[in-house]
Amino acid sequence: MRLHEHRDDVPDGFTNKGPAPGDTLLRLRIALKQTDITGLQDVLMDVSTPSSANYGQHLSLEEVNRYVAPKPETIAAVNEWLSANGLIATTLSPAGDWLGFQTTVSHANDLFATQFSNFVHDTSGTESIRTLAYSIPASLKGHLELVHPTITFSPPQRAVVSSPLKFKPTAKNLTSDAAPTSCNTAFTPICLQELYGIPTTRATQSSNKLAVSGFIEQYAQQADLKSFLTKYRTDLSSSTTFTLQTLDRGSNPQGVNQAGIEANLDVQYTVGVATGVPVTFISVGDNFQDGDLEGFMDIINFLLAESAPPQVLTTSYGQNENTISRTLANNLCNAYMQLGARGTSILFASGDGGVAGSQSARCTNFIPTFPSGCPFMTSVGATQNVNPETAASFSSGGFSNYFVTPSYQTAAKDAFIAKLGGTNSGKFNTSGRGFPDVAAIGTDVMIVSGGQTGPVDGTSCSSPIFASVVSLLNDRLIGAGKPVLGFLNPFLYSTAGKAALNDITSGSNPGCNTNGFTATAGWDPVTGLGTPNYVKLLTAVGL
Repeated sequence: MRLHEHRDDVPDGFTNKGPAPGDTLLRLRIALKQTDITGLQDVLMDVSTPSSANYGQHLSLEEVNRYVAPKPETIAAVNEWLSANGLIATTLSPAGDWLGFQTTVSHANDLFATQFSNFVHDTSGTESIRTLAYSIPASLKGHLELVHPTITFSPPQRAVVSSPLKFKPTAKNLTSDAAPTSCNTAFTPICLQELYGIPTTRATQSSNKLAVSGFIEQYAQQADLKSFLTKYRTDLSSSTTFTLQTLDRGSNPQGVNQAGIEANLDVQYTVGVATGVPVTFISVGDNFQDGDLEGFMDIINFLLAESAPPQVLTTSYGQNENTISRTLANNLCNAYMQLGARGTSILFASGDGGVAGSQSARCTNFIPTFPSGCPFMTSVGATQNVNPETAASFSSGGFSNYFVTPSYQTAAKDAFIAKLGGTNSGKFNTSGRGFPDVAAIGTDVMIVSGGQTGPVDGTSCSSPIFASVVSLLNDRLIGAGKPVLGFLNPFLYSTAGKAALNDITSGSNPGCNTNGFTATAGWDPVTGLGTPNYVKLLTAVGL
């Protein structure tokens, strides 16, 4: 047996209550080594870099799987081990690189030379069975990437980035006529159209799809969307709606008391901003096949299996990077790489705790969020106000402790580090991938939820807004017979991409008893490269 993964101690917020009963059933997942993930990364960068001759030549599912599917010798070694231990596994991913099986705690302890214990989340009282270290047979080294869930300790109910506590119902009945002049007090679709030059004309390409992910029983309400459009998009039919996809026994009940603030926000600011783009709400239930990832891997595998996945996916959920094992984080990041190679732009809200993580927390060193540190997705921070637009103080940003700076970001990050000098030295990883990449308005964004109208705050406002701009660009690209944008970052960090964004140069994201980072000219870990300018972006993508 060889030690495979370990943690030095129990994560903050959890208490070890002792060994788990031996007869308790565990659902375990194992990730097999992928054939040529480095080769896939090279291809992704090739098809995503505007100066490349292969720009826009996105891969099919079969082409991606050739890089990801485990080698025959890996499959043989793992199957031999499973059979020898009386285990029957099911395939959980399109490429066959994830398998799942059930066994008892006692058997798992023997299989992985460990001791699974009961850990209690101190705040919620939720119990989970985890371990601090595990080993695998030497014969599986180089074949087995990780066993999950083992050393990952995600807090229950992965943080919704815009806290429900920030929903402030109000009797103010803003109309579309009043919206442009109300930008200093509340943001609506029409206000955003004016601020970012977003067109009101309808998209025309039915093949262009914008997907919104939904987790933790957050449900998008048709009635609330209708009210929202009636109030804030009078030029659109109030019957404009979204389609629904479900996985892991997901659902989308329509009772007024089942309205989800996050789900309504994400749907209303995609349907309401990406005028005419078909929007799909993907509701992920709690029958997770990916364990402690709570559907994050499941939704990517679900979309990878589609012959035509959505061209844009926006997600307003996340967690602190230190709650997830480094190997697991890397594996999920590689799944984003796969979907990006298929031509999907993946956007995530960066978090709402400034430099203190996904939500504000006590800390000494800065806490990066996940998956914002993954180099194969686009992280979206938040701004506030107009004339001038400034950074929102809660906008999570910083540098990953797991992922190094990607080549497309090196120059921009180095320029910021040089300007920063010794400020907050030692509190963050100067060689890490910086985030966010871009930003958009994230305060006082008007929504309708449960029949009530009110503003919400959070980077979860910003991600669907920026995603909507990308979808409208894709609509024009498809109409012109050109490929969609796909993985955005190499374009965003290019000379043309940077010039098409509104650089935000004031504000900061305090946390950990510091002032955090300060927005400045060029890229910064508060607002990234800046906010969208649709007209300039249209030119930058060649239209």
